[in-house]
Amino acid sequence: MAPMAQTLVCFHAHPDDESLLTAGVMAAAAADGHRVVLVVATRGEVGQVAGDYLGPDETLADRRWAELARSALELGVRRLEWLGYADSGSADPATVPGQAVDAEPDGTDPVPFARADVEEAAAKLAEILEEEHADVLTTYDPNGGYGHPDHVQVHRVGRRAGELAATPIVLEATINRDLIRMGADLADSLGVELPPQFSPSSFDHWYTSADELTHAVDVRAQLPAKRASMEAHGSQATSADPGATRSFESFLSLPPDYFELAFGTEFFVNRGHPPGIAATDIFEPRPS
Repeated sequence: MAPMAQTLVCFHAHPDDESLLTAGVMAAAAADGHRVVLVVATRGEVGQVAGDYLGPDETLADRRWAELARSALELGVRRLEWLGYADSGSADPATVPGQAVDAEPDGTDPVPFARADVEEAAAKLAEILEEEHADVLTTYDPNGGYGHPDHVQVHRVGRRAGELAATPIVLEATINRDLIRMGADLADSLGVELPPQFSPSSFDHWYTSADELTHAVDVRAQLPAKRASMEAHGSQATSADPGATRSFESFLSLPPDYFELAFGTEFFVNRGHPPGIAATDIFEPRPS
């Protein structure tokens, strides 16, 4: 008997984040007949882009939303939603420990997501979870991966939304910190130039250590879809600084074997489970 179709909701900060962290499980779920929903908090309008990349009268938000729609198509997404917040940029003070920052909407512009009221944002996401009867929600680890203010807020909002909607499984999408260190070393040995923020000392506080992980999902069969998802975000391989190297540019330049090593497994943490990788499927096991 075929397994009952379930619903996966993936919550991300910006267009392109889905490509790196959950594209494999999204494509696998869709291929297996499950419903896949993608929700982004922002449209990524503070991102970088080459000066001549956008068309006349085209905004970066418009371009990145169009790229996200193409990515979603590659991954089999059935519903795509923007939660209605603005991109906060990479240095918003809302994430300084102990510092509370109130949202200051001007009446027309969206509130920067890092400054959004957590309960209000969580209620918006919970409404989608309830409409979809979501079985699984993916959010981010407490570090927000690499500490981006919007990513940290995804963790806060996603965790609370899961509580409000009583979503059965809430998983923190993350990366094995030990493997990302190894990947940076491999890239260096291959002569692949990485952005300056990929320094060994950065990894001490990025993502999640191996001993905290609970899920390691083999997505090698979905790598063509994952690569296509990454390639859909063409703006993120460009830069206003002609000499700068963007992470997407580096990732897509990896030889196939190394691309598979870097992106062939997706990692998650279920805080309802004891630490230690014991699951290879995001839909099972359910917490008791």
